[in-house]
Amino acid sequence: MTIIPLSSLPAVNATLNAVCTFFLLIGFAFIRNGKIRWHRAAMLCAFFCSITFLGFYVYFHVHAGLIRFGGQGWIRPVYFTLLVSHTILAITTLPLVIITLAYALSERFSSHRRIAHWTYPIWLYVSVTGVIVYWLLYIAYTPIGAPAVSQIGLPLLHALL
Repeated sequence: MTIIPLSSLPAVNATLNAVCTFFLLIGFAFIRNGKIRWHRAAMLCAFFCSITFLGFYVYFHVHAGLIRFGGQGWIRPVYFTLLVSHTILAITTLPLVIITLAYALSERFSSHRRIAHWTYPIWLYVSVTGVIVYWLLYIAYTPIGAPAVSQIGLPLLHALL
């Protein structure tokens, strides 16, 4: 029994990225206003969104294979530039987030702050560009090789787009 159809996972993943972005932004606002407990909760929610995304992302690509971008003309170099920067930074995000989180949970706040200055903007960029990559690949243009995309839609993602 499949709870989430394979064809729906890209939209689920984009929604997870959008929700992660929300938690990153409010987490930043909380820490700037000295609300440490709220900051911690928001950042743990962002981490949960990212880990859930990673699990679904790996599952999707193991089962769906390679999905190719269907856009033509000037948008191709734009898309691939965005995709390459997103992918490279996404790979660096995982260890950065884990280290940053480990410093915070072990109450090594000086080290946490120092690495968070790098982690936060990279993580935010990856979350935002993840939604943009999804939109370009699945909404704005027809993907090549993708399982039929569910038209059920996710209200949060569609409201954001």
